[in-house]
Amino acid sequence: MSVAERLTDRPRDAARALVLARDLVPRLAGRAAAHDESGAFPAADFADLRAAGLLGLMVPTRLGGFGASFADYAAVAAELARGAGATALIFNMHASVTGALAHTPDELVRAWGAPESFFATRDEALSAAAGGALYGVAMSERGSGSRLSRTATTYRRSGRGYRISGSKAFVSGAGHVDAYLVTARDPAATEPRVSYFLVPAGDGVRVEQTWDSLGMRATGSQDVHFDVEVGPEALLGGMEGLTLLLAQVMPQWLVASYAAVYVGVARAAVDAAADHVRERGLRELPAVRARLGRADAAVSAAELVVADAAGRVAEQPGEGDTNRWVWRAKLVAGDTAAEVASSLLEAAGASASRRGHPLERLYRDARCGALQPATSDVCADWLGVAALGGDPDHDTGVARW
Repeated sequence: MSVAERLTDRPRDAARALVLARDLVPRLAGRAAAHDESGAFPAADFADLRAAGLLGLMVPTRLGGFGASFADYAAVAAELARGAGATALIFNMHASVTGALAHTPDELVRAWGAPESFFATRDEALSAAAGGALYGVAMSERGSGSRLSRTATTYRRSGRGYRISGSKAFVSGAGHVDAYLVTARDPAATEPRVSYFLVPAGDGVRVEQTWDSLGMRATGSQDVHFDVEVGPEALLGGMEGLTLLLAQVMPQWLVASYAAVYVGVARAAVDAAADHVRERGLRELPAVRARLGRADAAVSAAELVVADAAGRVAEQPGEGDTNRWVWRAKLVAGDTAAEVASSLLEAAGASASRRGHPLERLYRDARCGALQPATSDVCADWLGVAALGGDPDHDTGVARW
């Protein structure tokens, strides 16, 4: 039973989205090898997602979307990852933008000082996603990774609104998205003052073809350079300095959203290994069966952790215990995917290590889970500080974000 099958009592529209995602899995899986080999953006996959309306998964029904919760997102992302991990990872970035926009309560945004004009801008961006617009995340930078307080990209007030200047790395879907969620800092501020901007693709946005990775090759996570002027409506939340606050209060879109993708990849590895064992006549070997059994148990446990964390986010977002489960989910999913894929590749034998074999690709994709922010070491450290009774966002020598 998958994560998706454990999530019950979903709204009708969100349940329909899950059915649509499952129907797409064979098509995504059929293209995954070719996309991985070429490192090309999976355009056909996103044509299917767009046609199914799934780019509007997190968009409220009043704006034409499915009105999904974080738990619904986790179910859909895990299913998509069983077909193609790279496609699910790009989808995760898009859902991180739309989900954060849709799920941050209006009263909280108002309490932070957002102007009333923000809500119309937000709804416009969400409606565009329901209509097929694809969003990317431009957050990581060379030399500082995803540590938001070390952001080097800057913004300055200008005649039109803001001038954004800087470079980002690991931007999934770069060159194929309609707009980028860009983190930038105020260079005049004495303390880190980092803000979010939704920057349209086009003039002033340049993609540099740098992506040639071990795994998740089809994400097309190129470097992107920004020297662009945007209007005041591009400032998300309608106010400056929200980025670090949101990362601490609502970390799910920066941490646990990846977890759903990697439990899906891990489950795909179990399925691929079982197929290989049957085809190669290895099912009579007890050691091989034992590897499969342990892998199935480990992935099932990780699915439960992710499902539990996602359910808590849907019901009690921002609560202390909820956020602890967010960090647990990312740690367990990333480590489990890497460990299971490695063990299954050994069980399958040398023939499965050849380029083009599903397990070889899934091994490379799975290995990336522990490396993506927050990395497994960062997650474990956060949880360790919490277990010792400290404040894991502040009681460290180095800023968490």
